[in-house]
Amino acid sequence: MGPTANWSYPTTIRFGIGRISELAAECKAVGITKPLLVTDRALAALPITAQALDILDAAGLGRAMFSEVDPNPTETNMDAGLKVYRAGAHDGVVAFGGGSALDLGKMIALMVDQPVGVWELEDIGDWWTSAKPDTIAPIIAVPTTAGTGSEVGRAGVLTDSATHRKKIIFHPKLMPAVTICDPALTVGMPAFITAGTGMDALAHCLEAYCSPHYHPMSQGIALEGMRLVLENLPRAYATPDDLEARAHMMSAAAMGAVAFQKGLGAIHSLSHPVGAVYNTHHGTTNAVVMPMVLDFNRPAIEDRIERAAAYLGIVGGFDGFAARVMELRTELSIPANLTAMGVEATRLDELTDMALLDPSCGGNPVEMTRANTRALFEACL
Repeated sequence: MGPTANWSYPTTIRFGIGRISELAAECKAVGITKPLLVTDRALAALPITAQALDILDAAGLGRAMFSEVDPNPTETNMDAGLKVYRAGAHDGVVAFGGGSALDLGKMIALMVDQPVGVWELEDIGDWWTSAKPDTIAPIIAVPTTAGTGSEVGRAGVLTDSATHRKKIIFHPKLMPAVTICDPALTVGMPAFITAGTGMDALAHCLEAYCSPHYHPMSQGIALEGMRLVLENLPRAYATPDDLEARAHMMSAAAMGAVAFQKGLGAIHSLSHPVGAVYNTHHGTTNAVVMPMVLDFNRPAIEDRIERAAAYLGIVGGFDGFAARVMELRTELSIPANLTAMGVEATRLDELTDMALLDPSCGGNPVEMTRANTRALFEACL
């Protein structure tokens, strides 16, 4: 009996410098006549957001915006956005920004008129089937960072404010109808955001590549995505207006999110609770724990990483690949460990319990237990 799997690949992508100019036309193409642009507080005041609103307004689509989005968005943010959406009689969402804004925009589109609560649509089994698909509003995604890849995904991450758990909310109709990837929108990112989001893309590609699940298409995409990050992230970080490097990073981000249909692993299962409890930047947290997770998984992935190193032109097999990750962290001024990010040893039992509940555990090449996961957290301190 050969391998068996269920596969799904992404949506229409308008990729290229200046293609934000097509935003209004794409809204109209999918039937949106009164969009709500969802972004975060920092982006709300920037010229690129004003540009997007101007494009919508000039086409008669208004300039409505919601920006009360936390770095790790919660159901409270979602409820506030839903009030604005309903009060304005909107008929679609333009999710504009990094992963937080993209994810919250999706949640608003999902929950406009559902018979169940958002936590009942967590990505567990077939829970998504309890949603009313016809009430999910159309979504146009416009990423302004190159990291999460949420613009090509069928899920969003929402933090439960009561338990501090990050939960993945899934529905097939959360896939944006159209994604506009304009690398010029990423030029103004602060250096630490360029670094953190870029390392998020690398984490997605690396974990997908190492996942034991069967998905050869994702495997190939993940490998090429790693190459794009390793070659272009240092360039984008050092020279922010390098549009070629920015374009390749935007591609790598989307590729990572497509690839991790194959699975994620311990990098994300550790990073998610740390981000939920300490409100750390997700991609930066991934970068901090990445070398320790590589060592943790080495018995199961060494041969695979050696093949990747050969493709990537890295000498030294697994050790050479691990050394390149450490060099990249240094180049990007990534904190050395979780202690440097404020994580306290007194909370490791709590973080361990949260990590083991995270769905990313299932894609890790080495089975995660309470003992080895706590030891991994200790190594990350």
